[in-house]
Amino acid sequence: MTNLKVLLLLPVPLFLFGCGENYNPPASAAAYYYRSPVKRLSDIGRVAIIELSNDSSYPQISTDVTKLLYQELQKKQVFGLTLVHQNDPAWRSLQLDVTSRYTPEQLLAIRSALKCDAVLIGTVTQYQPYPHIVIGLRMKLLDLNDGQLLWALEQIWDGADKATELRIKNYFKSQIFSDSAPLSEQLFTVSSIKFIKFVASEAAGTL
Repeated sequence: MTNLKVLLLLPVPLFLFGCGENYNPPASAAAYYYRSPVKRLSDIGRVAIIELSNDSSYPQISTDVTKLLYQELQKKQVFGLTLVHQNDPAWRSLQLDVTSRYTPEQLLAIRSALKCDAVLIGTVTQYQPYPHIVIGLRMKLLDLNDGQLLWALEQIWDGADKATELRIKNYFKSQIFSDSAPLSEQLFTVSSIKFIKFVASEAAGTL
């Protein structure tokens, strides 16, 4: 796949969604990511999803991506979820940088403040709505008991990429829409919210 950038990468087969109406990303969708080989995600009690930080020049994009990612993760029902906005007093009081390595004391403080067992943090690394939509994400899931990395993904989705266009069509076919005309498929490459939903579904599919 072109326009693919990855870090912290380990080839791991994708696990498919259990519900028929959900999108099952092909192995090429996000085949390079890291997931802990020694810890089961289903053993996590509750995960706090921190609103993604934003390296793009579009302030609203991180809020939109976080919201739709939260919805897609809810569908998987792997663990309990709590959505935490960047301006949430509990999170702001910790005064933590999402790129930092956390000390045992900081891990305990996060767990106590957010009442969770793991935290999902990350950044919208890139976003452009035109001439074609491009979204870049960097995310990681940390175990607050010991600070170990449970999952990580860094990738760029480019709406002009042919492989991405094919996956968008497959994603569209898996959804329930009243209008099944071909024009509706094209909306995923021109509608930011629809494209973000597709991206969130693929990202969630690697967990």
